[in-house]
Amino acid sequence: MSQPLAVDEQRLWLALLHTPGLGPRRLLRLLQALGSPAAIIEANMDRLRALGLDGELLANLLRNREADPPWRTLVENDLSWLERDALHLLSWGSPAYPPLLAQTATPPPLLFVRGDVALLQRPQLAVVGSRSPTPAGIEIAQMLARALAEAGLIITSGLALGIDGAAHRGALSVPDGQTIAVVGTGLDSCYPARHRQLCEQIAAQGAVVCEFPFGTPPRADHFPRRNRVIAGLALGVLVVEAGLGSGSLITARHALEAGREIFAVPGSILNPLSRGGHALLRDGARLVERAEDVLEELGLTLSGRAATAAGPGMAQPPGLLTPTERELLRCIDFESTSVDLLVERSGLAVPQLLGLLSQLELKGWIRAGLGGYLRDPALGADHWAQL
Repeated sequence: MSQPLAVDEQRLWLALLHTPGLGPRRLLRLLQALGSPAAIIEANMDRLRALGLDGELLANLLRNREADPPWRTLVENDLSWLERDALHLLSWGSPAYPPLLAQTATPPPLLFVRGDVALLQRPQLAVVGSRSPTPAGIEIAQMLARALAEAGLIITSGLALGIDGAAHRGALSVPDGQTIAVVGTGLDSCYPARHRQLCEQIAAQGAVVCEFPFGTPPRADHFPRRNRVIAGLALGVLVVEAGLGSGSLITARHALEAGREIFAVPGSILNPLSRGGHALLRDGARLVERAEDVLEELGLTLSGRAATAAGPGMAQPPGLLTPTERELLRCIDFESTSVDLLVERSGLAVPQLLGLLSQLELKGWIRAGLGGYLRDPALGADHWAQL
């Protein structure tokens, strides 16, 4: 691991980050032209004008030469936070900066990291999707993230409700499984608030990453920027349930522009959350039904532990069915089916229905999902052909 930035160097980087009007894209162009924060701050006015700086922006940049620029308090606040354990500042061009992200068109000049900074150098797969998924979507995201984490991939997502949270939790459910959350706020806050506990767990067992200084609140324009970082860090992006207007498609577009692999899980044609993934599949994305589909495309293989959780066809044989259990199983979908709907379909009384559901779950045919029960997705098509 390379040495962290010295405090004086951190101060220069942070001063530029806080300079009004500069922004990450323009700062990156200045760094590419002049080489370092110190060179930018010390450059003569003619050179800065030749690089497209003038007016108020040029005046603001020159104020960094003063002993007490107006944003000094913000810089010192960042430095105070960075003194804490497990907080890191990575600068573009440094050996510790994630190499895949550095290859993208607009890598963030600075990354703030809480947790295991070494994870950013390891192979990652981004798993993204709807904030309001179906119960089946959550099951699929968790199942695939678990199997891919078992195979050694770091699962990267955006800490959002829905598929993002399911992917993080799937990775964390694996012994030694690790995940990276890329957020659209400063590291001193958590959005959404209901994921605070999950965020703390990720920081302890993985890493939380952002490009925004401490004290930055959530803003709508931050999340597309977060999405490009998610895409840039990863070898590929897997989309699980996304509508046509979903931010997940923005993430996939960033990944495509960076030359990364695009994966999508197909879904029901009746589900509007399938349309984004289906659009990606029509455009050439790799169809994913189980973890091997991703790993084969990336040139990786499943570990022994991963094989038990990789997807359809990998489970232990389920138990034999009674005629009544078989009839009930035909009423249960691959997506979570509510008890009320099962009562309507089967004609069974609730007490008898619940007893049979328990037996089917014990025998390995179904799982309890969010809001009901679903056929176990780990069973292959040959098992369902028996029905």
